[in-house]
Amino acid sequence: MGAGEEVSSSSSGNQNGSHSDITNVILNVYDLTPINNYSYWVGFGIFHSGIEVHGKEYGFGAHDFPISGVFEVEPKSCPGFIYRCSILLGCINMPFSEFRALIESVASEYHGDTYHLISKNCNHFTEDMVHRLTGKRIPGWVNRLARIGSLCSCLLPESLQVTTVKQLPEYHEMEDGTETLSTASPGGSTEIDDTDPEKQLLSPKDGNSDISFIKEAQMCECKVP
Repeated sequence: MGAGEEVSSSSSGNQNGSHSDITNVILNVYDLTPINNYSYWVGFGIFHSGIEVHGKEYGFGAHDFPISGVFEVEPKSCPGFIYRCSILLGCINMPFSEFRALIESVASEYHGDTYHLISKNCNHFTEDMVHRLTGKRIPGWVNRLARIGSLCSCLLPESLQVTTVKQLPEYHEMEDGTETLSTASPGGSTEIDDTDPEKQLLSPKDGNSDISFIKEAQMCECKVP
């Protein structure tokens, strides 16, 4: 169903430590609700997706701050979601350092406080990244709910149209010298309203120690003499 082909774990992207410039571009798709077990077969469902490149998976999530909402996790292991399948979308020749510069640049376009379930969600991010890397699009069924919602957003409740998670990303220095972010929240606890099902869908609930937010590239301020 849709473009690309489902892949097994043996087809996973290269690990950073391999220093290979050639890597697969893989879309990892997750279920947000058990209803997908029935609706998936008719081309409809509520999904989260991440893009796997050079052995890491990258996604986009919501928080309340005007900084990067792009994060990385171990492939097929995004906390709070149910892994469904992986779809191979291509193979590229790009050094990890070049890819890292690209993802940090893209992160500046995807701040956590700009997340919108209908117009700018995790699947919009993965489609953008896949198109930049391969010129392809993700399968239409992955983000069909958002496209349908954009046509009738006036009928959707405000809580579904705009949803954020009150988490404060914090920077941490990594061993390779790059900086990433982990999530924390004021007072040491995550302020998520468990009575709001949409917030549960958009936020990893099982602790965030496995999630690192990508620090966006800093714009160079050039002074004219």
